[in-house]
Amino acid sequence: MNENKIDMITHKFIALGIFSSRWLQAPLYLGLIGAQGFYVYRFMQDVFHLFMHKGLACEEEVMLAVLSLIDMVMISNLLIMVIVGGYETFVSRLRLDDHPDIPEWLDHVNANTMKIKLSMALVGISSIHLLKTFIEVNKMSKHAIMWQVLIHITFLLSSLALAYTAKVTDALHRHGLQEKDS
Repeated sequence: MNENKIDMITHKFIALGIFSSRWLQAPLYLGLIGAQGFYVYRFMQDVFHLFMHKGLACEEEVMLAVLSLIDMVMISNLLIMVIVGGYETFVSRLRLDDHPDIPEWLDHVNANTMKIKLSMALVGISSIHLLKTFIEVNKMSKHAIMWQVLIHITFLLSSLALAYTAKVTDALHRHGLQEKDS
């Protein structure tokens, strides 16, 4: 066997090992599924608590409880996006083309769209936290409120920057493909 053939086999073996390493992420996604299960449990506890104490709670307490439930749902949606989108993007295709319940966003998922969707989910979650803060504004220090607003603005600006970058990258990619076709 000549050295060139040994180099090719070695290169192929290393490339296959590197490519297969993506499966190391699968347990991470399984762990997130477990975390989602815990979140569902906590959500049900909060719903039960809300209904069992509905007569004792004032409107503000009910509103805060509902906002907490919405927050949990948004975090759960974020988990689903990371689990399903991340697995599809970085580990393996799900091959669910014929499944009637496949989410629309999964048809065009890639690293850029995942980043934008995740950043927008963080903006939404941050918005819920800000709303809860403003409802309880008398219980918060001005310093804590300022930091929440600054963090929210940072999330918002980051999301806009990611969306703009993805738009420019997509346009450059399409322009490059058009030049190749010419």
